[in-house]
Amino acid sequence: MKQAVLTDKAPQPIGPFSQAVRMGSMIFTSGQVYQTSDGKLIEGTIAEKTNQIMENLKSVLEAAGVTFDDVVKTTIYVTDLGIYADLNEAYGKYLKEPFPARETVCVKSLPLGADIEISMVAVV
Repeated sequence: MKQAVLTDKAPQPIGPFSQAVRMGSMIFTSGQVYQTSDGKLIEGTIAEKTNQIMENLKSVLEAAGVTFDDVVKTTIYVTDLGIYADLNEAYGKYLKEPFPARETVCVKSLPLGADIEISMVAVV
């Protein structure tokens, strides 16, 4: 049975979706951008934006009863592949080997005018 995951430690959904959904032993997070828990986009470097996203994801995963150690798949959307190195450096500080499978996709635009969005899949 599908269960919604919700925490007030991460931004609330801005549409008809959940912060994450748990189905059996799998947790699927929605994409997170660099919003604070009160919904404001932060300004700053790519590292600071990535850190905010990862902290949001950490909170959502914790609400689902898992950690970054349980993440098996990550999807990253960016609007400029020129940020790839800085993004990788910040992202890599939150994960350890064996790293999740991942793709990074360059898109024209993202919700709220963000330039990075990250989602994850974890397995209990």
